[in-house]
Amino acid sequence: MSVCPPWNRPIYEPSKRILTWPNGFIAVIRSAHNPEAVRGPEHHIAWPDELAAWPATKGRAAYDNMMFGLRLGENPQVCITSTPKPVPLIRELITDPNTAITKGSTYENEHNLAPSFLSTILAKYEGTNLGRQEIHAELLDESEGALWTRSLIDETRVTKFPDLVRIVVGVDPSGGLAEIGIVGAGIDKKGHVYVLCDVSLRGSPREWAEAVVTEYWRYKMDRVIAERNYGGEMVESTIRMVDPNVSYKGIYTTRGKLIRAEPVAALMEKGKLHLVGHFPALEGEMTNWVPGESSPNRLDAMVWAVSELAVSGSRPVKQREIAWG
Repeated sequence: MSVCPPWNRPIYEPSKRILTWPNGFIAVIRSAHNPEAVRGPEHHIAWPDELAAWPATKGRAAYDNMMFGLRLGENPQVCITSTPKPVPLIRELITDPNTAITKGSTYENEHNLAPSFLSTILAKYEGTNLGRQEIHAELLDESEGALWTRSLIDETRVTKFPDLVRIVVGVDPSGGLAEIGIVGAGIDKKGHVYVLCDVSLRGSPREWAEAVVTEYWRYKMDRVIAERNYGGEMVESTIRMVDPNVSYKGIYTTRGKLIRAEPVAALMEKGKLHLVGHFPALEGEMTNWVPGESSPNRLDAMVWAVSELAVSGSRPVKQREIAWG
């Protein structure tokens, strides 16, 4: 409203969160924290602001609902303005051939900024990873402050794994349209943990339960591990509807995500946690999650699986043969 001239200033209805211009153009304001409010309305143009800062689960659902309504006119378009934080959705959009990218640095805007602000910010952040992101609009391969780095993952990566004495699959339950984290891992007799699979998906309860059961029998796993704080009982009942013979363990924790994730990161720093092959989506979450933010589902599922193996210890089981069919 502040940038519109008096003769073309819109009327704002706070209760409806709607702007209406004299020529009939309407803008509807919605929040990424309420995905269902974005579902349904059709529109010609969408303008998501600071998309990289949207909450991981609700933000993705809000973006998807917004895109389903972007279907009016001959050339519906979306204009995204955001710091290029390396979250999965931003990475996906940047690699989309239909995306046109325009970048601008803080230096290009210096005439509109207070000198004291500019000098303080540049002195503190110029030359840092955060400065590359916030000042120069660079998309970093990993977030500053993340527990894992690309180099650490590559240094500990393996292409095959030894005989394992225990194998589990971690399941991170989520509601609505969110992705269900499903990550399997095993531990050998020397205490090294190997991440074997990531079959996380967005689907119906039947679909993700079948994915869990398939990996469970494929690797001859010992147990399914899922958090009981959110959806734990639902996970167990859903999986048992597919296969009642699956061994299941629900865990309840009051510890924060950082406290749970730090020992897993430390295990990799000691050279005792390995990814078997490449898992682009999981690795993206590992290198971009910063403590204090809501952790994504693949990462949580991995943390559950590795924590069960490394913290609870392993129990001897007979040698197994894994079918790779």
